[in-house]
This record gives sequence, structure tokens and C-alpha cells, in this order.
Amino acid sequence: MDTIHETYFNAMPCYVTVQDRDFHIIDANEKFIKRFGDFRGRYCYQVYKQQPEKCDPCPVERTFADGRQHRSEEIVRTLDGRDVSVIVYTTPIRNGNGEITSVMEMSTNITELKVLQNQLADSRKKYHLLFEEVPCFISMQDRDLRIVEANRLHREAFGTYYGCKCYEVYKHRDKACHPCMVQQTFIDGEIHHHEEVVTDRHGRRINVMVTTAPVLNGSGEVETVIEMSADITQIRQLQSKLSSVGMIISTISHDLKGLLNGMDGGIYLVNTGMEKDNKDRIDRGWEMVLRNVDRIRGTVLDILYYAKDREPEWTALNAKDVAEEVFGIIKPKAAKSKVRCERQIDITDGHFEADAKAVRSLLINLMDNAFDACRVDTKKNDHAVVLNVSETPEAVTFAVKDNGIGMNQEVREKAFTLFFSSKGAGGTGLGLFIANKIAQSHGGNIVVESAPGEGTSLAVTMPKKRPENIEVTEIEK
Repeated sequence: MDTIHETYFNAMPCYVTVQDRDFHIIDANEKFIKRFGDFRGRYCYQVYKQQPEKCDPCPVERTFADGRQHRSEEIVRTLDGRDVSVIVYTTPIRNGNGEITSVMEMSTNITELKVLQNQLADSRKKYHLLFEEVPCFISMQDRDLRIVEANRLHREAFGTYYGCKCYEVYKHRDKACHPCMVQQTFIDGEIHHHEEVVTDRHGRRINVMVTTAPVLNGSGEVETVIEMSADITQIRQLQSKLSSVGMIISTISHDLKGLLNGMDGGIYLVNTGMEKDNKDRIDRGWEMVLRNVDRIRGTVLDILYYAKDREPEWTALNAKDVAEEVFGIIKPKAAKSKVRCERQIDITDGHFEADAKAVRSLLINLMDNAFDACRVDTKKNDHAVVLNVSETPEAVTFAVKDNGIGMNQEVREKAFTLFFSSKGAGGTGLGLFIANKIAQSHGGNIVVESAPGEGTSLAVTMPKKRPENIEVTEIEK
């Protein structure tokens, strides 16, 4: 090797060796000798790897085989025992006849780069673990509000709907929410907080506290928005229960005052009758006391449906008798509302165990809801409500059907939510909540079938025999 080429050879900022077909190192630059020591008479794998056999695969061997340049990443060991990551390039050296006589191997130290790559990989792994296992629902959305990524909890609750609009997945609606905090974050690049009610893929309604934050690209522009939703359903259930008790107490206070005044009147009649030895006066007074005590008892039990779980007073009932009683109570209201009211009873036995007063209250609530749905429907001239009673060997079903305003999917999912009403000021939002709670306390359920403008069917099915281990699910606002 002439002097100038030897100077270039030794000045190269990498480890350079020349090897023959047996992998003997026949030449090396000064940088290589300084890091790996004397190479004379030794194989490359003995010097580089301090191992007894050649590497497999070997880039030098591949270059001898096909005459092409090759690249690989290797870990080699220096004289002082340090492992060094290198990127290896091999190139053939030919004689005048074009035959490959040796291969030049150039190895560049990339240890620091590999350390950075490993640190980056570790950071990504930790980020992914945090993203996947954080105990809240996380999704990332693009400017079209399409979900592009979601964590494990989100996928389990809402399913894997990558590419779908967030409001389709969370709300089952066909239009974006207004206001939309994700869109607001895209506009101003700020973090926003708000509370929402969403529905999971099993129909369970979840109260969530939502935080939206921008994810910036290399140019500092908002590329996606991350939406983090913490489940606060239990907190809202407790708050709703407390507020509902307050509302109920406020609502019935006037009635209770009247009932207590009625009791005072009855007690007065009893007392004065005893003083004057007037038996008729005593009987009338005592009848007033008993009547008002019974009414107060019923009112208190209604409060307990809201405030705490109430054990049904189980008794043997007949579905036909219950339906006829409710139909008789509700028919005058139907006539006043100019709504046709019909009953269809298709049972042969109809006996079942339930709380008579609770079941009566449940059906009246369903019927009242049907009348309200007809009352606010201004697009039809003729409205009807039908009470249908049927049975199977194991259960009885009371179905109330109307041809009123109907409900879309979002309203159907909220139908049994405390204080929710699709009729605006025309509804209190209490009736269906109570009805659902009564059905659940009897081991039953209410199935809703409805479509906007086509009316609604609310079918409550309850087992004929008293069930065990009943679980009541609260559906709060």
C-alpha cells in the first residue's frame, strides 16, 4: 500500500479491516488496532467477538459469495472488555482479472445511537403501557372527529371502532355534539374540561368527566386531540340520590301537610266524641285517622323507592285482575285526553307473585307516559294506547303501546334516567325511573321499542315465581 493510501486508510474514522476467504485479518487501520489489539494470524471473529467460530450470517462471507456490498449491525468487544455496537459495511477488493481476492470491512461505532434508540424504545413502551392501563377511557381523534387510537379500557367499553365518528360510538347519534370540546381544542389548542353522559356497547350509561388536550406535530400544529374520560358514575349516582330525596320531600311536603291536617281533624272528632259519648262522631273521626294513616304510609313507601331499596310485599296476584284494575283507573284520564284506550288480555292462568301496590304503580306510570307521548304529538289526529297482557309458563308480560311521538336511540337509552324527559316541561322524568326500579325489584325488566313519529312499546316482563338474589341497577341523570 503506497504512503498516501495508507494515510487515508489509517485516518478513516471507523474500524477498517481487510480479510481473506478464510476470514483472516490481513490488514487493519490504526483505529482498529488501538481498540482491538494485534490482529496478525488471527481470524476476525476471534478479534471482534472473542469467539471460536465465525458469525452466522457473516457479511464478509456474503460479499465473497455474490461480489456485492453488504450491511449489518453487530456487537463487538474491545480490548478493555466493553461491548460496542457497530454498523458494518463490506465491499469486495478485486485483482486485475476482476476476481475477488479480499473483502474490506468498515465498522462504525453507533453505541451512543443505539443507547438513544433503546431509551426511545423504553420510553415508547412505558408510554404505551401507561396509555393502555390508565384507569380511564382514552381516545385520540382527528379533525373529522374520527377515532384513530384508543386504550384498552376504551376498547372494552365501547368496542373497536377505529375510523368511526366519536359521537356515533359514544352517543349513537348522527350529528356532532354541540358544543364539542374536541373541536374547540383543534381551534384554540387549549385544554378543555366538561362533563358528559355516554353509552357503552352494552347499553350502560356512564357519567364521565372529560378532558381534551392537543397533540402537536413537528410544526407545532394540532394534529390530533386526545380525549380522556374518567368514570364518575358512582359519584353522580350518590349526588342524584341525595338531590332526588330533596326534590321528593319538597314535592310531597304540601300533600303531607294536608294529610296531617286531616289526621288532626279525625283526632278532634274522636276526642270530642269521647267527651260527649257520641259513638257516631268517634267512628267518623277514627275512620278519618285510619284513612290518612294509610295514605301517609303509601306516600312514605313511594319515597323509599327513591331513597333506598324497598322490599316488595309479596302476594299472589292475577295478571288479568291487575290489568282490569289499572285500566279502570286510567280510562277516565284517556277520555279526558281524547285518546282511545284499549286492553288486550291473552292469558289462561295469569297467576304470579308480586307487590300489588308496586305493580299497579308501575303500570299506571307506563300508561301515563303513553298518554303524555300522545298528548305532545301534534302530527296525528287519532291517538291510541293499548294495554296488552300475555304470559309464558315462567313469566307474565304487561306491554303498553302508543302511537305518540316516539323516541330515537339516544332518547331510548335515557328513558329510565332519573329526571330525564323527552317531553320537555310536559314531563317530570320520574315515572319511567320508578317503573324500571319496580320492575327490577321484582326480578323483571322493561324492553323499549320505539321510533320517532311511530310510537312506543314498553313491555315489562316479570317472573311468576318470586325470584332470589335480585339486583337493582340505578340509572341516574
